[in-house]
Amino acid sequence: MYIFGIGIHVLVAIFFAIHVVRSGQQMYWLMILFMFPGIGSVVYFVAIYLPNSKLQHGARKVVTVAAKTLDPGRELREARQAYEYTPTAQNQMRLASALLEAGDADEAAATYEACLQGPFSGDLEIRFGAARATLACGRADAAVTHLQTIRAANGNFRPEQVSLLLAQSLAAAGRQDEARAEFDYALSHHNSFTTQAECAIWAAGVGDAAKANQLDQELQRTIQRWTSHTRELNQPLIKRLNAALAAVRR
Repeated sequence: MYIFGIGIHVLVAIFFAIHVVRSGQQMYWLMILFMFPGIGSVVYFVAIYLPNSKLQHGARKVVTVAAKTLDPGRELREARQAYEYTPTAQNQMRLASALLEAGDADEAAATYEACLQGPFSGDLEIRFGAARATLACGRADAAVTHLQTIRAANGNFRPEQVSLLLAQSLAAAGRQDEARAEFDYALSHHNSFTTQAECAIWAAGVGDAAKANQLDQELQRTIQRWTSHTRELNQPLIKRLNAALAAVRR
């Protein structure tokens, strides 16, 4: 099928090529998409676009929770075995991610940083993982550096997540004025439930009861409109929010 003389498969490839550039993916995807627009688009959709799609977020959370419940150590076990058997950069990245999800932030940070020493030093996904891991293991200043590097390289890469993690890292580093400015930036540019909740948690933590309560009012209105399924998916964040607000109201 053609539109204005251009095949649908080519238009789809162009759409994904724009996503490659805007999301900061590796540039070799452009070559794959334009050399093999049909199969290349299918591969890109399955490997990159779908896993990062907001439309799939809820379904992926359900699958992830179910898998962790049935066999919580499976992904880390398989990732470690894969890396020991075939120590490629891709398997090293997978191991780093599995370590972080398993709660071993120190080893995860070391593994991510080892990845950044090789040919994937410019990979923003790896650097974002390194930022998460370094923050989780208490190295907030290192996390700030990673996130500022990401933003300087590509301001369109995971903009909400980078902004939110940067605000949290600045707060953890004791740089509260900068953290406030970054939280305000995240709220003004994204203002999702997650951003509002994390900002309220931070505000409660620094004793800004007015801001925390103002955000909580908006959050509660959102929660009231949710289905029970959506509330269940967001229960960990809601529990953290309620605990933070309870502390500031004492």
